[in-house]
Amino acid sequence: MYRKTERQLPLENFYLPFSGELNPENRWVKLSKIIPWDVIEEKYASLFAKSGKGAPAKPVRMALGALIIKETLVLSDEELVNQMTENPYFQYFIGLPEFQKEAPFDPSMMVHFRKRLNGQVMQEINELICLEKNRKNRMILMIRMLREEVPSKKTRAGLLSTQHVHRRIFATRPIYHCSMKPAKSWR
Repeated sequence: MYRKTERQLPLENFYLPFSGELNPENRWVKLSKIIPWDVIEEKYASLFAKSGKGAPAKPVRMALGALIIKETLVLSDEELVNQMTENPYFQYFIGLPEFQKEAPFDPSMMVHFRKRLNGQVMQEINELICLEKNRKNRMILMIRMLREEVPSKKTRAGLLSTQHVHRRIFATRPIYHCSMKPAKSWR
């Protein structure tokens, strides 16, 4: 069973108990804005039975976010969960509404996350992120052009092209780069 979660929490609504604020320039905050969580959640929810029986699964943002953090920082499952209890940026990245002192999940849940979000699924997610990032870059360029803040021809041509860059967004094995072909279905 899977229950959909709310849309991404605005940065200013993330509650920190010590009256602090998260830095919008932090790499985890920036990455969270690039990832099309809603699209990924729709596809993730389709992996679950519609019977309504059983314990609800953890949100896709928590599962995917944990996998991205783990692979980016090369952490063990146990160390990842320990780091999450200490780092409000990680908690924001995985979709928690406020900082909490307790672990968001047991380290053994990482096994389930890896099974659900296998190599093929992660490749499709990587593809979605590449497309979303390029879409946002083109929008920024168009806004600049409308404001007459036109960048060089090389930059303008690169941002307006319909092809996306061959590069890896996050290093989860076995993803190597964004392919030019659309990924296959989730099942």
